[in-house]
Amino acid sequence: MYNLLQRLIALISLILLSPLFIVVAILIKIESKGPVFFKQERIGKNNENFTIYKFRSMRTDTPDVATHLLENPDIFITKIGGFLRRTSLDELPQLINILK
Repeated sequence: MYNLLQRLIALISLILLSPLFIVVAILIKIESKGPVFFKQERIGKNNENFTIYKFRSMRTDTPDVATHLLENPDIFITKIGGFLRRTSLDELPQLINILK
């Protein structure tokens, strides 16, 4: 029952926030080439792999390492990406994982 409630809330949230998703996607595409979403494999519950989705906040030529390991990560963050990170809007696509 709890899982069903979580999925229902995530679905309703995705529907209500879809205009915001569209605006953010357009802003990302206007500022830089490349995908709108960043995806990465992570280890979740019961040590199972899953793909995490976020709005892309960094340039596509960023080295493939954790942000905190970059010498100067700020040079790789896009303008819209900085805003997305400050407001945590880059995390919104994680609602997709709840549905999955």
